[in-house]
Amino acid sequence: MNWIPIALLGVPLAGAAVLLVPPRAEARTGGRLLRLHGLAVSGVTFLLAVVLAAGFDHADPARVQFATDLPWIPGLDLGFHLGVDGVSLPLVVLTALLTFLCFVYLCWGRADGPGQLLRPRPGGNRPRALVFTLLVLEVGMIGTFLALDLLLFFVFFEIVLIPMYFVIAVWGGGARRAAATKFILYTLLGSVVLLLGLLLVWAQTGTLDMTALARAHGTGMSLPVQITAFLAIGAGLAVKTPMWPLHTWLPAAHTEAPTVGSVLLAGVLLKMGTYGFARIAIPVLPDGAAAVAPWLGALAVVGIVYGSLACLAQHDLKRMIAYSSIGHMGFVLLGFATLTPVGINAALFGNIAHGLITGLLFFVAGAVKERYGTADMRALGGGMLARLPHLGSLLTFAAVASLGLPGLAGFWGEMLALLGAFQPAPGLSRPLFLVFMAVGGLGTVLTAAYFLVMLSRVTHGRPTETVRAPALAGGGAPVATGTRSGPEVGVAPGPAAGAGPGDPAGTGAGDAGDPAGSETGDGTGPGTGGEPEAGDGPGDAVRGGGTLRDVMAHEVAAWTPLVGLILLFGLWPKALLLITDPVVRTFVGAP
Repeated sequence: MNWIPIALLGVPLAGAAVLLVPPRAEARTGGRLLRLHGLAVSGVTFLLAVVLAAGFDHADPARVQFATDLPWIPGLDLGFHLGVDGVSLPLVVLTALLTFLCFVYLCWGRADGPGQLLRPRPGGNRPRALVFTLLVLEVGMIGTFLALDLLLFFVFFEIVLIPMYFVIAVWGGGARRAAATKFILYTLLGSVVLLLGLLLVWAQTGTLDMTALARAHGTGMSLPVQITAFLAIGAGLAVKTPMWPLHTWLPAAHTEAPTVGSVLLAGVLLKMGTYGFARIAIPVLPDGAAAVAPWLGALAVVGIVYGSLACLAQHDLKRMIAYSSIGHMGFVLLGFATLTPVGINAALFGNIAHGLITGLLFFVAGAVKERYGTADMRALGGGMLARLPHLGSLLTFAAVASLGLPGLAGFWGEMLALLGAFQPAPGLSRPLFLVFMAVGGLGTVLTAAYFLVMLSRVTHGRPTETVRAPALAGGGAPVATGTRSGPEVGVAPGPAAGAGPGDPAGTGAGDAGDPAGSETGDGTGPGTGGEPEAGDGPGDAVRGGGTLRDVMAHEVAAWTPLVGLILLFGLWPKALLLITDPVVRTFVGAP
């Protein structure tokens, strides 16, 4: 038995369990012990993931390593089977990294600064509950990528739903409850279908061991059974991915979730669905995958174009990034649909690249919303590079990485997916996949278009001061009243940041019935009530009697690793492809 996989699950679980003990000194310390607890537990988990990666035998990534197989339910021959290979290892490290960076973002900033949900206040943010929820969420996410038993995979796959529901419903924006309800209903219904598919595989093969099923390559299952099981499993995974047309829960969930919720939702939870295609659907049901691949490819390219066109129609920055995920996941699904080593490697590379880039995008978009009190691109007024040059530069970097600029991580997943479609697996229609390649190529152009349009609206031009006319005070769009140039110009896009229904003064009290508070711009956020912070530097832009601070120290600490990894994998894609390629070739039976 290897102890590292057990520790990767046990550390965050124990950290969450400690928080069930009634607090004693938390009020006297101003929440410092709680903040240190979340940072320490997530940091130890990340260090364990680094140890796992350092001890991994990179010369043989196709072999399951650090295996742990303990009896779980002996009567049903179910085992607590954990392990990693070249497909799951990068996702385990990505999950631990993003969770740790979320705690850095929450814990290292000023307790009363923007975006800080761990500030205890009477009837306020429930910081203990937030730390507990994020740690339980980490257990489910890491467990999904470590599990090597179908039923154990399903259990961890489901564990993440309840914590993410509460992250959205308690700490989200003004429409958080509707968004959280839509999220849980879609994903639970998808999980029912997924479970039926997994049980069908069990009934036909007599085993739930994922490594044994992958080695068998569908032996013992007829073509109709494989097609039925692939459709059921694929539908359940497609909801979590999400694949068009099962995507409609995603924009609302991302828009209303707090910053850390959006980062984990985009960076990890979406990868659980695509990981299931690579780990279960394709290697366990190869004949079913070949039969359904043309339909999967068609839905993938529709999602690419649909997501891009939807992005062009958005005015909310976070909602635009959410729709962009539909298009990027379309490239991942197109790579899987080719059933070739090139395509599947592209999908796995795109998974990691999307997690890094979109995680950074949501971090920066959350910071923009916290400072301006809105994510509406019309209200931001443009000129962010003049007002907040560092924040505007980071937004520009993340956007060009997401649109697939060569030299950055986003390029390789999309390019290799299109290359895989150029020469799909034997038995698939090459003319059809050439059409998919052409449509996907159009999607890359549209992706560049909506990101460049966003940058032209938000970061470029002269800063535009906006006011909210009395007639539009009930919720109309802010009206531009003129322009001024220079970094000293601020913007007041409506009421003071932190003001919301029932809180016109911007005190941060939030709307009625929202005891949790929120960091979003609907006014329920703590610490964004328009109060200037001590220590504002000369680069801070003045706004509404307060200040707009440029990138702060805790944000630099949380975002710099993502920037570095985006550059690393963009300039040296071999670092990741060398790990995934041997496993992929084993899955598809390629030499």
